[in-house]
Amino acid sequence: MSGKSVIIVGGGISGLTAGVYAARCGFKTLILEKCATPGGVSTCWVRKGYQFEGGVHWLTGSAPDRPLNQVWKGNGALRDNNPVYNKDPFFVLVLPGGELPLYRNPEKMKATLLQHAPEDRKAIRRLYRHIKWFKNFHTPVTYLRGLRTDVKTQFNPMEFIRMFPALTLTPGLWARSVKGYVERFRNKDLRALLGGIMNPEHNALSFIVTLSSFAYGDSGYPSGGSLLMARNMEETFLREGGEIRYNTIVKNVRENADGRKMVTLQNGETLECDAVIISADARAAIDHLFDEPLQDGWARKMRKKLRTGQCMFIGMGVKADLRNRPKSMVFPLEKPFEAGPLKFTSITVHNYATDAYAPEGCTVLSVLLLGDCYSYWKQARENGSYNSCKDDISQRCCALVEELIPEARGCIEICNMATPLTVQRYCLTHEGSYMAVWNRRTMPYIAPIRYRKGIYFAGQRTSLSGGLPIAAQTGHKVVQYLCRDFDEVFVTGLRQE
Repeated sequence: MSGKSVIIVGGGISGLTAGVYAARCGFKTLILEKCATPGGVSTCWVRKGYQFEGGVHWLTGSAPDRPLNQVWKGNGALRDNNPVYNKDPFFVLVLPGGELPLYRNPEKMKATLLQHAPEDRKAIRRLYRHIKWFKNFHTPVTYLRGLRTDVKTQFNPMEFIRMFPALTLTPGLWARSVKGYVERFRNKDLRALLGGIMNPEHNALSFIVTLSSFAYGDSGYPSGGSLLMARNMEETFLREGGEIRYNTIVKNVRENADGRKMVTLQNGETLECDAVIISADARAAIDHLFDEPLQDGWARKMRKKLRTGQCMFIGMGVKADLRNRPKSMVFPLEKPFEAGPLKFTSITVHNYATDAYAPEGCTVLSVLLLGDCYSYWKQARENGSYNSCKDDISQRCCALVEELIPEARGCIEICNMATPLTVQRYCLTHEGSYMAVWNRRTMPYIAPIRYRKGIYFAGQRTSLSGGLPIAAQTGHKVVQYLCRDFDEVFVTGLRQE
């Protein structure tokens, strides 16, 4: 056992992952989390018996044959109590005359789209080729040079050789946005269906990687959603001997002359430790967690380059059984829906009727309105119109959903809305963002996982594209740096074959 102590700032996915591995490697580990529950931005919440999913819509690395799956199993996120299922079709365009499904199987997807829009034959076949070429593209799990591990780990060059075809397409896809890629389709239905999958400002590379992960068995949904995943990780962390303190806000991190790290809490309490892992929002941390804002080159570049991904979340508890409806429905709109500064020509409604998130015979629906809106909500709070703006948008959204899904008409019992200010209040993220926008205008910046010996960063802000894969990967990686710096064995949790 190390005997060395480490404090982790933030109990989100990266902090919990780091906590599990640090405790497993023998460090005395304490997680400090602002909220009353684990998971950070990736979480669910319950209102009047309805559970709203705010974190996971698909999980990269859920497939057993993907390298990242070993981290999800190692940190305890995926267990027997939350089996993964792959919804298929994963998105469905709902039209007045019927439905247009987007299937996982690439051949079936191509045939369905060609039948609906033969005029887009060239664009559909290009999409099909791109999906096929990214078959072997994935988030790798690597180990530091010079790291001592409990089992033999080695670099497998074939892992990257198999990804080579995809790498040849990367520059072109990187240079184009999702919106730009989708606009190459002439058929308006295809544009609406494909455009409803993710933030249109992200680059097309992330779009194709996502579609390919669907096509080849990855990116399923863990039963119980993000909150059960986080609870599983919390239980694993505690079982490994870690400690977690909720409702605790960290005010300052500093280093004494003797190298000991000091963590000061908002209540004035100061904790001493050998190392600190900052898994809270790094963009906020570089300005607020140190005596002076960090001025390293990467920190200045992060301030300049980072574009935050913001959204308005509207969850609805519906006293109606919607199991006959698709799980993710895209509705093209005759008239744009206006929400604050944003306008939407289509909306995507996620349906959790089969996920036991509602009372018997009832359903949870959610709508995510993606786009830059932090300034709008900040101004609304300052001028006193925040609550009335929320009420207006949520009520109009509910009315729209009732119009689009007649079975829900008059059956919406609760409507719960979260804005970027909600996320900022609970998770202290920069501009209330749930992740970063990943496109060519935001790169490059790379935040160092190892800032210096004893002070580390982990989390989705340390590297684009962000999201759950980066959170888990960096939580895994940061403890490797910790072990190497303090000459400890990194316990992989893998079985030696």
